[in-house]
Formats: sequence, structure tokens, C-alpha cells
Amino acid sequence: MTPKSKSLRVLHITFNMGIGGTEQVIRQLVDSLPDSMFTNIIVCIDGEVGELGKQLEQLGTEIIAFKRNPGLDFSLVKKIRHLIDTGSIDIVHCHQYTPWVYGTLAAVGKGKTVVFTEHGRFHPDRYRYKALLANRLLAMVTDSIVAISEATRSALARYEFIPKRRIEVIYNGIKPLKVTREDSERTKVSLGVPLGVPVLGTVARLDPVKNQGMMLDAFARVLERHPECRMVLVGDGPDRKMLEDRANILKITNRVIFTGFKTEPGLYLSIFDIFILSSHTEGTSMTLLEAMSLGIPCVVTDVGGNPEIVENEKSGILVPSRSDEQLAGALCRLIEDRSLRSYLGDAGLRRFEEGFSAAAMTDKYQSLYLQLLER
Repeated sequence: MTPKSKSLRVLHITFNMGIGGTEQVIRQLVDSLPDSMFTNIIVCIDGEVGELGKQLEQLGTEIIAFKRNPGLDFSLVKKIRHLIDTGSIDIVHCHQYTPWVYGTLAAVGKGKTVVFTEHGRFHPDRYRYKALLANRLLAMVTDSIVAISEATRSALARYEFIPKRRIEVIYNGIKPLKVTREDSERTKVSLGVPLGVPVLGTVARLDPVKNQGMMLDAFARVLERHPECRMVLVGDGPDRKMLEDRANILKITNRVIFTGFKTEPGLYLSIFDIFILSSHTEGTSMTLLEAMSLGIPCVVTDVGGNPEIVENEKSGILVPSRSDEQLAGALCRLIEDRSLRSYLGDAGLRRFEEGFSAAAMTDKYQSLYLQLLER
């Protein structure tokens, strides 16, 4: 590694740079922090660079993959510690809990600024009493602890025993998606969706925490009133077969499209008339922000950070996470009321621009970095 002069060197430590919310945040920071002030290096501790990482490598970002061994891998601590020295690192930014452990241990005694961002919580969350002392010690030697929502901040304090006063909130942000009408229509045609037919959908990993089974149950109710509708699920994951079987049991397979994993999900997101997020828990959903940036009205469950992003009946609709009936009712309202769809879509776009853009997030992290270094 050859350090540049006159730039602050930030080492981002994460699991990998695949497709996900944490990875997108890191990418936004790498893309948006001014090159004249910052040089970003990424370490992936799971031994894989990932799709987003490969894209960043092609653009010149240095990414290093270390394979973590089972248990507490002190050889990994040593490798990161060596990297901090040879790379003249100024800031060690740890993304998620395990990278925080390794990054903090590697930085101890080096006089480097350490930042930890918690990007979300498991469902159901649980107390980690065994980590109480360790977390208190880690917090003492960490310069800044960041949560991506107030809900995540509260969970860190409650379940990880990290003093709440030490945790600040910086919401995730993205660059707004830009998709032409022609590209959107071509995508719709490629899926066999007739033009003019209402399309409901989501972009997410097909995983139990995303609760897409309830989404299918709600959609079956919607089809009773609006049989022309289509649902598109963009993504892949462990629940795919279960969801396909559920659609078959509900007898709605001719109205539901599973696209699988897509490297450019924005093209598919752009065909939605209504975006749905049915998760049991969320931090700050990046696909929700992407939908809002396109002016798509959103129906989301009232969990985690969702109500901090979507103001119910003002910039979207909130529903319970265990009521397919209420989700179906909200979807039917929007299908039947074009003016309400337009109003909520426009309000969601304004809400995104005011508080959840990549520029807003990057400005806050940049200010945080500089404030910490000045101390």
C-alpha cells in the first residue's frame, strides 16, 4: 500500500462487499467522500470481495479480503493491525458487530480513530449477557458509535448494554435512482407484464426476516378485487422455494413473478406502481429509499426504522407486520385511488430528498470524521 499525501486514509472493515444494505452504505461513502480529502480502503473479513466490491475495484478502490478462521481469530487481528501500520491509516471504520471487534482489537494502542456503525439487528433480537463486559470495554476504546436509526440505537443500548448516550444516529442515504421510461417499459415487457396493469412488488433477499409470505397472503386477497394485478419479487435467498410453494397453494402463481437475483434491481423497481416492504424488522432499508427516490408510493410494516422514514398517511402507509388483511387493505386503497398514489409518491420523494440522500449521509460522516480527528 502506498499512502497518498494530504488525504485522510479510512479503512472500512466489513464482512464482504456483496449486495446488501451495509455494502451499499460503504459504496456510497467511497463514491461520495471527496477524493481530495479522503482515501478509502476496504477490508472484507469473510474472504470474499463480493459483487459491489468488484465494481469498486474496477473504479480504483483498494479492497483486501482476509479469510476469518472459526472462533476469535487472532491471526486476523494481526493482519489488520499490520495493515493499519503499513497503510498509514487515520480512521478505522467498522461496519457491523464482528468487524467492530476485530477492527477495535487491531487498532488498540495505535492512536487511530475508531468508528463503529451498527447497520441493523437480528429478528428476534436477544440480550447478550455474555458480551456485557466486552461491549463496555469495546465502547470505551471506540471514538464514535453510530446507529442507522433510533430503533437500532435503542436495540444497541438494550441488548448489547452499550451506553445510549454514546450512540448517535446517522441515517443511511443513497444517490437517487434514474431510470428512463423506455428502460422501464422494456423491463416490464421482458417479464411478460402487460402495459397498464398495476404492478406491486419488492426488492429484497428472500429470507424469513423479510416476511414475504405475508406479502403473498395479502396479494391473494388483493386479487379477489383486482385480478389483473401482478406481483414481482426481485431477489433470491433461502425462502425462495417456500414462497414459490406458497404462491402455488394460494393459486396465484400466474400473477406472481420471481425474478431471482439481479445486478441492476433498479430497473425492476422502476416498474412498480406500489412498493411493499413486509419485514419483521429493519434498520434503514436501502430499497425503501430507492423506491422513494423514484417517487413510488410505499406500503411498509411499522417496525424498526421504517416509521422513522415513512410518515404514515403522509409519505407512505404503515401496516402491522402480522396482518395480511391490513396490508391487503392498504394495497387496494392505493390501486383504487390514483390521486392518493400520486400524492404519497411525491411526498415520499420529498422526504427522501430532505433527509435520506447520499449527500446528507456523507456530509454527516465527513463531519464526524473531521471532528474526531480534531480531538
